[in-house]
Amino acid sequence: MAISICSSSSHSPTLPAISLSSLPTKSSLKTPHHLHPPPHISSSSKLGIGLVSDDALTILAAAEAVALASAAAQAARDAAVSAFEAGKISDYRENGNGLERDWSNVSGVRRKRRRKRRKGLECGQIEMDSSGECTEVSFRTAKSGYLTPKEEAEYSLCLKEVARIEAAKRTITETSKHEPTSKQLAKAVGMSNSSLDKIFCNGRESRERIICSYRRLVISVANSYQGKGLSLQDLIQEGSIGLLLGAQKFNPERGYKLSTYAYWWIRQAITKAIANKSRVIRLPGSICQMMPKIAEANTLLSIKLRRLPSHDEIADVVDMDVSTLRLVSERNKAPISLDQAITNQGCMTLQEIIPGPDATRPETMVKKQLMKQEVENLLNTLCDREARILRLHYGLNGEIPQSFEEIGRLLKLSRERVRQINHIAMLKLQQTNMVDNLKVYLM
Repeated sequence: MAISICSSSSHSPTLPAISLSSLPTKSSLKTPHHLHPPPHISSSSKLGIGLVSDDALTILAAAEAVALASAAAQAARDAAVSAFEAGKISDYRENGNGLERDWSNVSGVRRKRRRKRRKGLECGQIEMDSSGECTEVSFRTAKSGYLTPKEEAEYSLCLKEVARIEAAKRTITETSKHEPTSKQLAKAVGMSNSSLDKIFCNGRESRERIICSYRRLVISVANSYQGKGLSLQDLIQEGSIGLLLGAQKFNPERGYKLSTYAYWWIRQAITKAIANKSRVIRLPGSICQMMPKIAEANTLLSIKLRRLPSHDEIADVVDMDVSTLRLVSERNKAPISLDQAITNQGCMTLQEIIPGPDATRPETMVKKQLMKQEVENLLNTLCDREARILRLHYGLNGEIPQSFEEIGRLLKLSRERVRQINHIAMLKLQQTNMVDNLKVYLM
């Protein structure tokens, strides 16, 4: 392995200058005595002697090149020794063969660098485009570092104290129907006003430090829940709320780290937020848990059968009733706005072409209004008690129809007497000529 060593010019020895003109040439090299051809060799073998001479010259040139390289290596070793003695190189040590790399020192330097990196906390920075949507999450090094076990215990204790005071404040508010003042709250919890303010300040600083220190954990969990109805900003916000709740419930005496314990609180807060806030119409948690199973079964059956599976086939795979499966599939559809345009080019909306219920048609509403007037005119021919009993028994006043016994308890009459009055009233109405006016509405 080649090692490049740099040293100052004041301590490095002068290397011999090498130029191309100083290298030996073919003509300047003399043929050794044992390579001279003997006199008894004929002229026909001069070609072979020339080849032998060329090979010998090549070998000599290579030998001198190796000697020059050895001289350069020796000069480099001398420079390294000089720099080592001057204290310029700290990652090398001297042994019997020269200098070698001090790997123990290098490992120590690397450990120091890792330790410095761990002290610096990288806080997430969310980059948004002009429309306000999140495009990327970058990290920057912050001054605050990871929390030590002692800091985790202290900050958790501060949050617990703040939670205890907040609970006392809610209790006083519910009892006295108004929020207590600082003095009243301090007196209720048994401490001075200055101590109360100090606890709130420490709690605020603890929340900020915990959120800043574990922001990367919140972002890593929130990234895995993208595309489920909430933006990344909302997911990070909900995860931070879960982080603070987990820090409040954290017990350092169990020997676990805050990040390990708060991870599950972050996930729970994000999943609850997706279930409650990702849709316009909230679905129950049981249906939200069924939808991923149904979607997975639908995908597998579509690949296997090479067609869209039916509700019965999906119900057999997920072990669910067909009616429940059909209900979940219908509720999983996104709601459609009535103001949505039918085509991209036109301006006609769905509300303009979808027919409403029959009760909202103008002719039906007018018909009902006229029928109510005819019924009121018919009941005015009876006495007040008879008209009231008919209204209560048939629900003509818009309320639920009542039995004779219920009407008797209301009017302090017997059940039989109420039945008799109702029968008499019906006979009177049948004898009037106004009954024929109501027959028009029954056709």
